[in-house]
Amino acid sequence: MRPFPLDAWYAAAWTHEIGRDLSARTICDKDVVLFRKLDGEVAALEDACWHRLLPLSLGRLEGDQVVCGYHGLVFNAAGRCTYMPAQKTINPSACVRSYPVVEKHRLVWIWPGDPALADPAKVPDFHWNDGTEWVGEGGTFYSLQCDYRLVIDNLMDLTHETYVHAGSIGDEAITSAPFEVTHTARTATVTRWMIDIEPPPFWAKQLGRPGHHVDRWQIIYFQAPSTIVGDVGVAVTGTGAPQGDRSQGVNGAFLAAITPERETSCHYFWNFVRTFRRDDEQLTRDIQRAHVNEGKGVYDQDHAVLEAQQKAIARHPRMPFYNLNIDAGALWARRLIDDMLVAEQGPAARHMEAAE
Repeated sequence: MRPFPLDAWYAAAWTHEIGRDLSARTICDKDVVLFRKLDGEVAALEDACWHRLLPLSLGRLEGDQVVCGYHGLVFNAAGRCTYMPAQKTINPSACVRSYPVVEKHRLVWIWPGDPALADPAKVPDFHWNDGTEWVGEGGTFYSLQCDYRLVIDNLMDLTHETYVHAGSIGDEAITSAPFEVTHTARTATVTRWMIDIEPPPFWAKQLGRPGHHVDRWQIIYFQAPSTIVGDVGVAVTGTGAPQGDRSQGVNGAFLAAITPERETSCHYFWNFVRTFRRDDEQLTRDIQRAHVNEGKGVYDQDHAVLEAQQKAIARHPRMPFYNLNIDAGALWARRLIDDMLVAEQGPAARHMEAAE
């Protein structure tokens, strides 16, 4: 089976990235060209001319139509050819696929599967990214060289912070604290509380209460097939955070919209947003640099680990991985993805899954 469902919404770009030019992306092994029409809406077409398959992204935009850069065929935003050189009759089969697109939560989402199933109401809940109650500026790792599910594994099991991110957000308390995993038909949640601990450096700085122990939380919410929101933060111990009162703490959220590019590469749209010091633009820049900063940021460290892991998988292709208790959240996420794949690919996929 291919490792990614097609009947789902995937992030293709930040809204500010798509303008009056042609932007190429590969989404779920499909080459796509995106552009913004004169009315402001985003269109997405198959990035291959009907005639000789040159990527349309190498052409140009005229009005709301794409002109192929090879022989000048013209395609409208629905993918229909409207002009062919040196002939008046247009072949009725001359078209390229158009993809459903929705702009929501500061991202452009694309549906690579059956367009009849592309319900805008099914766009993942990513409201933390809207820039209203929560503030922050993120970025993207385009063409991260690993299976998108490895990123999901990474974010659903934060015990790796103790080792990969020592000196910033890592803490031994993560490895010893109990956690709970719950799930629905399309979501999985990992909840971990660390009570009465010394805050790790990043959170100690944000809290600004030296000498105080804290209660730290990590509540990781997965929406199948590939969106994750992590509710994270610390509050002074004994002030009621586990019971719901976070007023004596600082609250952040890490956001991840992970889009398969090919079987072993993906696009990773990330952000870290917060509810404290929302008007502090310098803090926004500082937190952004703490996550991505010329190979030294938190996400840079994850990037290096994930790509090294993918290379190791290619050299040692044993599957499945060995699993520990800490993998429970990741295992549920993968099970939900597999359920989507089985439902989408029918009896043959069901038979393959049973054989495994």
